[in-house]
Amino acid sequence: MKKFFELVFVFFIGLNFAFGQITGKDKSEILVNPSEIIISPFNNKSTLKKGTMFFFWGWNRAAFSQSDIRFKGNGYNFTLNNVVAHDRPSDLSWDYINPLEGSKPQFNFRYAYFLKDNLALVVGTDHMKYVMDQEQAVKFNGHISDPVYAEMVQDGQVDLTDAEFLTFEHTDGLNYINAGVEKYKNILSKKNFDIFWAYGAGAGVLMPKSNIKLFGNERSDRFHVAGFGLDARTNINFVFWNHWMARVEGKFGYINMPDIKTTLNNKPDKASQDFVFYQINFGIGYVFNRNLN
Repeated sequence: MKKFFELVFVFFIGLNFAFGQITGKDKSEILVNPSEIIISPFNNKSTLKKGTMFFFWGWNRAAFSQSDIRFKGNGYNFTLNNVVAHDRPSDLSWDYINPLEGSKPQFNFRYAYFLKDNLALVVGTDHMKYVMDQEQAVKFNGHISDPVYAEMVQDGQVDLTDAEFLTFEHTDGLNYINAGVEKYKNILSKKNFDIFWAYGAGAGVLMPKSNIKLFGNERSDRFHVAGFGLDARTNINFVFWNHWMARVEGKFGYINMPDIKTTLNNKPDKASQDFVFYQINFGIGYVFNRNLN
């Protein structure tokens, strides 16, 4: 999976370079026969003008770097090093298009408003799912006062396989609520069909619903503002009949969560972690309020 994401991001970087070369060569209008391709920054159809808006709904796959997770509470203060985790895509089913089950799959929502021609403010939610691999042994640093769980630490490591020590997930989900700015460039324009390439950056807050069970505590499963995220993104947008949109996006970012709730009650128990994430999302949208005159 890691190799897959690396290849996809290399592909997007290559597109960025190629499209940058195309759009930067000549600012003059290049017009061909109307039935042919039009590449023209001055053509109304090839410009997403100020005031244009779009909605987007899609689905994602994500990958995460290894992470050090620190747990702190009454009677314990320790860190698990280099914890491995993965995403959890839902099986292909009607849930992907059922609005009543919209949060089951890993989904993305976007709303964009163009502040200037080809420059958009984009707000949305990335609903990823982060699941700690259960079958792993990790390095342990710190202390636990409870002898039952302290004995599970052997030779500076703890085996998480039997789930008695810890289960750790952000599965409903790892919710990255973000806003960003994206620059759009038309790279192909034909009758009833356009392609726009965009790139940008964003920032936001993390509001996970973390499913965590530490030691014998009651399982924590509630929404909570846990930290922040930063990202860079690039995407390709296929617009049909001036309004319907299909979109593929690659995103690379950093997440830092210093306040993850680990118990159901209001005890001071908490965890903290930070990691890098990669995401590929795709879906459909609708562009409106376009001025094509």
